[in-house]
Amino acid sequence: MSIESQHEDASPAPYTVEQILSGIVMGLIVLITFGNVLARYFTSQSFAATEEFSIALLIVLSFLGSSAAFAFDRHIRVDFFVRKLPPGARAFADWVSFAVTASLFAFIAFYAGKLTWDQYRFEETSPALGVPQWWYTVWMPVLAVALVLRLVMSRARRQA
Repeated sequence: MSIESQHEDASPAPYTVEQILSGIVMGLIVLITFGNVLARYFTSQSFAATEEFSIALLIVLSFLGSSAAFAFDRHIRVDFFVRKLPPGARAFADWVSFAVTASLFAFIAFYAGKLTWDQYRFEETSPALGVPQWWYTVWMPVLAVALVLRLVMSRARRQA
């Protein structure tokens, strides 16, 4: 799941799909926010839709960032006590951490999926634009499932 960027004088740098999408999403957030700042400065009015878009994109960015962190085993963890355990207990703690994390994101995927379905079923609309609310929330279950898959793939790669 990586795309390699070639530079003439540097070795290839692998970029994951999550990193590329995170960059795109961050760029969109910057453009939307900058557009709103300009509109407020020149017209004393703001675009109401920018908050809707920014919040939705920040949620997407959070899931993509988490997935990239898990892909490179760089997620935040407190392992002061775990490092003091014997190797077998450390391995067990690592498995427990994996199981709890995967379960949490599976739980998020399930309930975010229910939320999205309810928003679709009851035809909820967004406050600023009046578009279907599920357009914003559908990304939570999709990205949570993708994150669980990334966790499983990363775990399998480390075990091999």
